[in-house]
Amino acid sequence: MDIEKLQEEVAADEGCVYEVYLDHLGLATFGIGHLVTENDPEHGADVDTPIDESRCIEAFEQDVQIVLSDCSKLYSDFDELPEEVQQIVANMMFNMGRPRLSKFKGMKRGVDAEDWNAAADEMVDSAWYRQVTNRAERLVERMRNV
Repeated sequence: MDIEKLQEEVAADEGCVYEVYLDHLGLATFGIGHLVTENDPEHGADVDTPIDESRCIEAFEQDVQIVLSDCSKLYSDFDELPEEVQQIVANMMFNMGRPRLSKFKGMKRGVDAEDWNAAADEMVDSAWYRQVTNRAERLVERMRNV
C-alpha cells in the first residue's frame, strides 16, 4: 500500500493542527486528527498547547500503523484488495475507527464480493456519509470507479 498517498489524502481531509484542540465531539486532538490518549505525553494538556511538527508526524505514523492493523483485522484479505480499495478503507478507518467501520456490514459484503457499486451504495446509506459529505462523496465515487 502506498503509505505516502494515504498520508497526503488523510492530511488533506483531516488538516494538520500544531496545537491541542477539541474535535467535533469535544475530544482533545492534535496534528493530523490524532486523538489524545492516556498514553500520550499530551494527555491532560490544555487546549491551544503547541505541538511541534515532529511530534505530529510521529503521532500520525503511529496512527497509520494502527489503522492498517485494524484494516487487516476487519478484512482478512486487506493486502490483496486493489490498491484503490485499500486506500478508501484505510481513509475511512482513520476517520471512524474499527468499532464504527465494522458496522458497515453491507459495505464489507460488497468489498468481499468485489461488487464495488454495492459497497459504494452501502457507504452512501450511512450517518457517516451525511456527516463528512465532501470526503464521503469523493470516496464513494472512487469506490464506484474501481
